[in-house]
Amino acid sequence: MRPTEINPADYEQQLAQKIDSVQQAFRSFSMPELEAFRSAPLHYRMRAEFRMWHDGDNLDHVMFDQTTKQKYAVNHFPPASKVINAVMARLIALLKDNQVLRRKLFQIDYLSTLTDEILVTLVYHKPLDEEWISEGQALRALLRNDFKIDIIGRSKKQKVLLDKDYVLESLPVNDRLYQFKQIENSFTQPNAGVNCKMLEWALDITQGCQGDLLELYCGAGNFSLPLAQNFRRVLATEISKSSVAAAQQNIQLNEIDNVTILRMSSEEFVQALNNERSFRRLEGVNLQDYDCQTVLVDPPRSGLDDETLAMVQEYNNIVYISCNPDTLKDNLTVLQKTHDIVRFALFDQFPYTHHIESGVYLQKR
Repeated sequence: MRPTEINPADYEQQLAQKIDSVQQAFRSFSMPELEAFRSAPLHYRMRAEFRMWHDGDNLDHVMFDQTTKQKYAVNHFPPASKVINAVMARLIALLKDNQVLRRKLFQIDYLSTLTDEILVTLVYHKPLDEEWISEGQALRALLRNDFKIDIIGRSKKQKVLLDKDYVLESLPVNDRLYQFKQIENSFTQPNAGVNCKMLEWALDITQGCQGDLLELYCGAGNFSLPLAQNFRRVLATEISKSSVAAAQQNIQLNEIDNVTILRMSSEEFVQALNNERSFRRLEGVNLQDYDCQTVLVDPPRSGLDDETLAMVQEYNNIVYISCNPDTLKDNLTVLQKTHDIVRFALFDQFPYTHHIESGVYLQKR
């Protein structure tokens, strides 16, 4: 089914099928009852990326059919936020007749927020010059009459800002509003509504945990900041420079004083923890000062590497957020040797697709 053809009347059925799929996939494990967190059936994605198709005077967003591989025009995109849909239509109308801005434009990326702030990235197969900047500023001024919008131009080895390269997202989590600086071309959770439910679930399962929290793959602090209230301190690692910088700013935005972010991969952190290597990036941080009894991991699709997997087994409590059931199953085969699985959740981040986001909470025997 094409994303442009989704029917909200089908949502409950597709969610039921996904729940059954997850339960069947993990039937060989001793799993608790699955907790399922549903998405809004429409306008749930805060991000969208489209290739552009030039045909004479026409200009269209296009996507590619996964079965036939044929391209098709996208005039509206029901999964995306309402503001993305509104900007898509207005932007195409303005770009069609602007030869400077449309020439060799091959992709447009959209990043929006729950408060309708939006960042648009125009990606080109040409260098961007002063004429492009002038036209881009005029385009931004026109759009700003109706939208809280910023525009970025990109081409090979070139990034042109007309103002800023981020949006400020505000996420309601239980009874508090958290602000997150989300930078263009960096990872963010695409489904903001389900992300809030995921954060509330993580807060619920870690109520009463003792000591400090270690978080691996922390991104811009999506979990780190809300979870800080449940722990004495949070020590978090992330390899991306831009995400670490955003996380530091998010700590200040939310006035949280018990979170420390380290720019390290999980493999490097394991080496530092085992005194196998010393890192200048750890200057001023004594890992032995932390009493981390709980670890949170949100790994890439490949799951946890063997060294990290062995390391997390040392912790009393493990919060595992997964975007790949196959690697989660592989990792749980190891983790269940030392830990019991006490909570299990499905977060429908990607409705109408086969993609599954899940959460598991384990406690050491």
